[in-house]
Amino acid sequence: MIVVAIIGTLATIAVPSFIRVLYHAQIVRAIKDIQALETDIDVFEFENFRPPVDLAEINRADKMDPWNRPYVYYSFAAAGPGWKGAARKDHNLVPLNTSYDLYSMGLDGKSASPLTAKASQDDIVRANDGGYVGLGSDY
Repeated sequence: MIVVAIIGTLATIAVPSFIRVLYHAQIVRAIKDIQALETDIDVFEFENFRPPVDLAEINRADKMDPWNRPYVYYSFAAAGPGWKGAARKDHNLVPLNTSYDLYSMGLDGKSASPLTAKASQDDIVRANDGGYVGLGSDY
């Protein structure tokens, strides 16, 4: 009985720690994926003198984030005039990027345009035209 109690106590301590480590690893993977996608987009833009319309154009449409959802890419050039209304925004409602948005909707799979929205807090975002890639809540 004492052995079972000790094992239960150890499991109670270890499982939350394991979940935190796993979540942190997922965030790091999403950041690295977004940086790699950003490089692919930049190469495409250099070679074609325009950004890709979607991730399929750079053969990355099937790229999934750590939560098994596709990354979201939104080209402002493809959107045409008035793109700023659909762009991701910071706490001052200023667009995060000037050419395109690229992000993962994070653990909850939900997102909203301003990073201050609760649904965006766990998003992994590209901001400052690639100067920042990380959690929306940390930006």
